[in-house]
Amino acid sequence: MVVAMTQPPQVDRAQAFEVERYKYLLQQLHTVNENVYRFLAIYQTLATVLVGAALLLFVRYEEWRIEPRVAQIGIVAVLLLVTVIAAFTVLLIVIGVFAWLDYRREECELTEVAIRPGYRRPPDPRNFWRWYETYIVLFILGSVGFMWLGASFVLLPAIG
Repeated sequence: MVVAMTQPPQVDRAQAFEVERYKYLLQQLHTVNENVYRFLAIYQTLATVLVGAALLLFVRYEEWRIEPRVAQIGIVAVLLLVTVIAAFTVLLIVIGVFAWLDYRREECELTEVAIRPGYRRPPDPRNFWRWYETYIVLFILGSVGFMWLGASFVLLPAIG
């Protein structure tokens, strides 16, 4: 018995490459979007733990027989650490925005050729106020400012 094998239709190699490139770009855009939430979760976790440690130091420094000046230095040191973590988190988010803009630019260039001109408009950076990254960065900066204000006007003056 002889079985006839049919050949699959020839796929244009350039078209196959464009499809794979488009899949890759979409996957990268998705990854960049997910990373923002990971960075926020890491910041929130570390900030909560560190500020909790600063508050614990404030509440218990006398019980632990820590000099008031040392307790103040400890609180400031913890807040400095939170500030560094916040700055690094904001940096990662900003870098992610630039990466996202670059991937979107590349996606638009690909769809101009593969589909039709004008199929996908490139993002306009002037629309930053519509991006959730903007509000995440503002939240991080605002929370750090709130922590410093609270320490400066409440915690540090109350010690010794």
